[in-house]
Amino acid sequence: MPSRRHVIADDLRHQITSGHFKAGERLPSEAQLATCYTVSTATLRSALALLQGEGLVEKIHGSGNFVRRPLRKITYTGGGGAQSIWTAFSTPLRMTARTTNIEAPSHLTALLNVPPRSRLTEVLFTAHGGKTPHSLAHIYVPHDLAPATPPLAEQIAVSLADFRPPLSEVQERVSARFPTQEEATTLRISPSLAVLSVTRVSTDAAGRVVEAALLVLPGGRADALFTTRLVTDERSSKK
Repeated sequence: MPSRRHVIADDLRHQITSGHFKAGERLPSEAQLATCYTVSTATLRSALALLQGEGLVEKIHGSGNFVRRPLRKITYTGGGGAQSIWTAFSTPLRMTARTTNIEAPSHLTALLNVPPRSRLTEVLFTAHGGKTPHSLAHIYVPHDLAPATPPLAEQIAVSLADFRPPLSEVQERVSARFPTQEEATTLRISPSLAVLSVTRVSTDAAGRVVEAALLVLPGGRADALFTTRLVTDERSSKK
């Protein structure tokens, strides 16, 4: 016998797919829905969590639950070498950014190979596809390589690239995990929806790490594509 939360989720799912609740529309409040279905608020939220995990509903903190507009997946193209992170997406994204100066915590000292408490410039990017948050990126640069005056948000990625030395190697590590509560809230996704976590480390010819980027891409909104181009030895092919 289906649980109460599954029955509620099935009914709401039907109302969404049938057009009773339209894309972008705010659902009744959780208190109203709980009363309508004669269940506790906890049970109602559990039912909504199922729909959030399916990508049908998004919860916006302080505003309520909304029917999610259809989202087109955007492809992140890895292995792009020295290109900016945001030019590695198949579709242009609108960015907001916040820049701060920090002392490197332990996990970053290992990642950037710098002494403890080294000064870093951190740029937190939030990328938007239309009106919806699409992805997050924390970019860390040794303080001496960062611009003295923070540029405008849309210029930050370009300015950081101008200040760093030419790159010799870009290494990217991709893993799947669940988002932190802060990431889920910012991206308006369910904590049960897996995200792609990309750690990108850029090194110059001297072996110094000049930039580290930690990207978070919701699994329902992004694909990661890595292409390897092989060089054929002409002499071998003629044999």
